Amino acid sequence: MTYLSQQTGTIRRVYMPKVFRFSKGAVMSDRIPVKDISPVQVHRPDKSKQSDSYTPRNRIYVRAVKGVLENFRRFFGLVFLSIFAALPWLQYEGSQAILLDIGAQRFQIFGLTLWPQDLTLLAWIFIVAAFALFFVTTFAGRVWCGFMCPQTTWTFIYIWFEEKIEGSRNKRIKLDERKMDADKFIRKTLKHIAWVSVALLTSLSFVGYFTPIGALFVDFFTFSSGFWATMCVLFFAVCTYGNAAYMREIMCTHICPYARFQSAMFDKDTFTVAYDANRGEQRGPRPRKNEREQNAAKGLGDCIDCNLCVQVCPTGIDIRNGLQYECINCGACVDACNGVMEKMNYPKGLISFTSETQLAGGKTKIMRPKLMGYAVVLVLMSALLVFELLSRVPLEVDIIRDRNALYRETNDGLIENVYTLKILNKSQHTQHFDISVNGLDGYKYIGDKSVTVMGGEVYNLPISIAIDPYKLEKPVTAFTFTIQSQEDKEAVMEQTSKFLYR
Repeated sequence: MTYLSQQTGTIRRVYMPKVFRFSKGAVMSDRIPVKDISPVQVHRPDKSKQSDSYTPRNRIYVRAVKGVLENFRRFFGLVFLSIFAALPWLQYEGSQAILLDIGAQRFQIFGLTLWPQDLTLLAWIFIVAAFALFFVTTFAGRVWCGFMCPQTTWTFIYIWFEEKIEGSRNKRIKLDERKMDADKFIRKTLKHIAWVSVALLTSLSFVGYFTPIGALFVDFFTFSSGFWATMCVLFFAVCTYGNAAYMREIMCTHICPYARFQSAMFDKDTFTVAYDANRGEQRGPRPRKNEREQNAAKGLGDCIDCNLCVQVCPTGIDIRNGLQYECINCGACVDACNGVMEKMNYPKGLISFTSETQLAGGKTKIMRPKLMGYAVVLVLMSALLVFELLSRVPLEVDIIRDRNALYRETNDGLIENVYTLKILNKSQHTQHFDISVNGLDGYKYIGDKSVTVMGGEVYNLPISIAIDPYKLEKPVTAFTFTIQSQEDKEAVMEQTSKFLYR
């Protein structure tokens, strides 16, 4: 028998003698004798003979590629980048068109002003965006990651500067391998200056969505911006520089949650970047002068094993190993492979956007229940969002009763209740509001019946209502305040309150 010694942490082997049956009246000891045998040492492998199981991340040197998908991705990225940089500078009716003012707790989006009370509207926007992402992913895989994601866009921008300053992929590898000299120092310095400049401009544009961008640029470069504005700009600049310069594929493979749950939206008919193994295998080099039929007779497929698909991949994977969660569907390997196939006079499409069903020889089903379900829900949610926007009243009213006294009696013998009307003008224009009371007979209104509220401001209006006690049939009488805009007839709000007596 063996047991683990708690004192020494070693495994000890002990000898347990047999227990014999004794005759009646015999005396047997309560203790069982234990014989200690030499301890058995736990075998531990020699670390000097083991290879290091942890290998640090090797830097990925992305090779430049040309092709249809690359041109489309650059054009698409340039369009969205231009929109991102231009939107904060747009003016609408004398003010910044898009201003997400967190300090004032209001979002201005052209003529629309969103307040914390409009949380449901923001929720609808996020729901529509989520289902749009689900629909696109189910249909075409991770095209968001490959063509529209900011991480991918800025990574390729940084790679572009890296290539222009340090040279092609092979030149960058040799540059990093050699010792520091004047040429290497100058190139590295210029590269990092370009990276920091892009990160800083990106951060200023992003922070410009939350604070007036014109004043932000002037104050930041004149060293007169506020503490929090400066810290936000520097924080997002560091994040942009770190993500696009160093993190790159780590963000996609280890941090971004989208790469993990995307498989739940994939099916056999989802269009993803895939390698046609039936056509490409067996892979191997061959002379360009050989005909395709000659190579097929030798058992060679169309893949010449040039590894260009690996060299152009921003995440460093080999698409020939099948679908992998690291693949972002950027299509770089498709362009690289098509270029090789064209030079070899082979048909294009060895690596392409295709489905698992099509690779197996079947026909991809576009109109399938899962995709149609996402489409129906997306249309429904979009319709509800539009309805919410159209039915939104740019007015918010809150009735607050006087907490010091439920009621009071005036010198004229009337019962008086005091209220405070908080009128929020949710539009961006100055409006005039009329206040009326419905549901009370013979009341006396004390206060302003018409007020002027600036756009995006809250107006506190103290009023009181007095009634002859003989006209009050119940201790609690419900009535309604009606607030009507003079400029916008649809901007009307009714708020119920109570008149208390006794």
